[in-house]
Amino acid sequence: YVVETFNQDRPFDRFIVEQLAGDLLPSESLEDRRRQVTATTFLALGNTNLEEQDKQQLDMDVVDEQLDTLGKAFLAQTIGCARCHDHKFDPIPTRDYYALAGVLKNAQLLEHANVSKWLELPLPMPPERERAVKEHERRVAALEAQVKRERARSKSFAERLVAKDAKILAARDLPGVVVDDAQATKVGAWKESRFSGSFIGAGYLHDENAGKGDKTLTFAPELPRATTYEVWLAYSPGESRASAAPVTIFSADGEKTVKVDMKSPPPIAGRFLSLGRFRFERNGQGFVLIANEGTTGHVTADAVVFLPVDQLGQAAALKADGAKSEPAADASAALERLEADLKALKARGPKRDMVMAVKEAATISDTRVHIRGSVHTLGEPAPRGVLQVATLGAPPAMPQSQSGRKELAEWIADPSNPLTARVIVNRVWLWLMGEGLVRTPDNFGTTGESPSHPELLDALTARFIAEGWSIKSLVRRIVLSAAYRRSSESSAAALAVDPENRLLWRMNRQRLDAECLRDAMLSASGSLVTQMGGPNFPDDLAADYGFKPTDERRSIYTPIFRNALPELFEAFDFADPSIVVGKRNSSTVAPQALFLMNHPFVREHARRAARRLLAREELTDESRIRLMYEWVLNRPPSAAEAALARRFRSSAASSPDDDESAWTMLVQSLFASMDFR
Repeated sequence: YVVETFNQDRPFDRFIVEQLAGDLLPSESLEDRRRQVTATTFLALGNTNLEEQDKQQLDMDVVDEQLDTLGKAFLAQTIGCARCHDHKFDPIPTRDYYALAGVLKNAQLLEHANVSKWLELPLPMPPERERAVKEHERRVAALEAQVKRERARSKSFAERLVAKDAKILAARDLPGVVVDDAQATKVGAWKESRFSGSFIGAGYLHDENAGKGDKTLTFAPELPRATTYEVWLAYSPGESRASAAPVTIFSADGEKTVKVDMKSPPPIAGRFLSLGRFRFERNGQGFVLIANEGTTGHVTADAVVFLPVDQLGQAAALKADGAKSEPAADASAALERLEADLKALKARGPKRDMVMAVKEAATISDTRVHIRGSVHTLGEPAPRGVLQVATLGAPPAMPQSQSGRKELAEWIADPSNPLTARVIVNRVWLWLMGEGLVRTPDNFGTTGESPSHPELLDALTARFIAEGWSIKSLVRRIVLSAAYRRSSESSAAALAVDPENRLLWRMNRQRLDAECLRDAMLSASGSLVTQMGGPNFPDDLAADYGFKPTDERRSIYTPIFRNALPELFEAFDFADPSIVVGKRNSSTVAPQALFLMNHPFVREHARRAARRLLAREELTDESRIRLMYEWVLNRPPSAAEAALARRFRSSAASSPDDDESAWTMLVQSLFASMDFR
């Protein structure tokens, strides 16, 4: 959406309105409607603590992040400073903060649970696809109903499991996910035993009634999906056993310890004790820990079974010899076939296009001032509204039946708003010139810098609005100016008068940012993929930790996960993806040089560029050196550089027939040069 907006030069004021209230705007076509709803993903992309248990606090934290982002991005105002008290430096009272917060609080972003989740809303689709999806949903619903009926006819596993008389069971004959004692992680000396004659697998373990407090067993399952499981413990009972063995369940719900009386026989079929129901993530950190701390008597452990609660009725009854009874096995097999059919049907059918976005709250209301920012200490009412200090004339009236996001967005994008147009004009100047006319692009307030050329900023802003908020027209106007086309060469006389170049007597030398460094290496090696749009990470990616992008498209399409930034981005001052960063840090540190000298990504693309050069068999070494400089530095080499490259190539080749390593090192030396950076 963002890339298309800039490529098609849609008016920037419309861009703002769509991102804040696209779902509330009228649309002339299906394509417009899809675009406008997608635009509101802007409000959903914040750094949100979904595990926060105080859901009122979570809702206001979301609103605060949204306000802080749109305040800095569009208005260059630090609105978030007024959450707990009147702004210390700018004329933004706390009441204004909560007037704005009331607007955004009526836009629902999350569905609350123990771990809340963001909304995924369906996008409208063409009629023929809508019909296909509805037909598929009808078939899925019918099969789900059949599965539900089949489950209802099954008795629960606990009812159908028949007791065993001193017999051995194989773990594979049990339902759910079974972790036998042989698979448990042991701390301390545990003794294997078959003495009782009744166990699962090859036997069971006990602590020899010794080393109390020094022994544990960890049963860690490999769970196929995230859901709620009933956890059963199998142990060997007897008079010599511990009466209060501590068994701790670590799950997504937290940590719970159950004291197990191992003198008493397990209540389920004489083999199992239910420890309760707990929610576990797929192959997460959940496990069961059995300890012998503080116990008197033998602590025993046979197996731990994790049963999905939605499958408790599917387990077949077990005979005394450990085999499934025939009728139960038939019923279980039939249910398993139905479930397999349902899974296959869901996988192959057409999917609805979904979008991460917001929707209007079920009940529209104003909020109140939160004293000292506390959601539990409310003060005077704060009717929904906008910043008083940036409002010319009457403020927009907020509707009773909607959140007011549309009115807020139109106020921000109004030509009479003294901030919005100036803020984006200043950002474009910063991106092109290296420094903004206001050098604090996210802060036009008292603590920010004043513009170096206020009349120029006003003139560019007025022209920007008059030309329909066109970013491309603004860029064209700046890059055709004498100021943009000046040399970056210094002058001692000018440097003495204006060392910071506030008067624009030369062009600021600018470093390539992290994305352009990566793209330039991909381009030089011939690996850059110019495909636009589309997915950039697998649909089944479960977590961002450890993710390493392999895509070779432009870096604007590189997935930016907060917990797994590409190493190149981390080394070269990439923006913190959790906050608004209008102007990146600029550092010169040793890891940057070491990255270009040693990182596999750099070496690999230097090697590819070398192979690309050598593939041009018609070229002389002189021509290859020139072409290499043009690929990497966008200029031909000087005579001295060409001579140095020739000498290096001759001396670095490991053999007369092996030029690849020499050319690889030559390309990498250019990647590591200051000229490249």
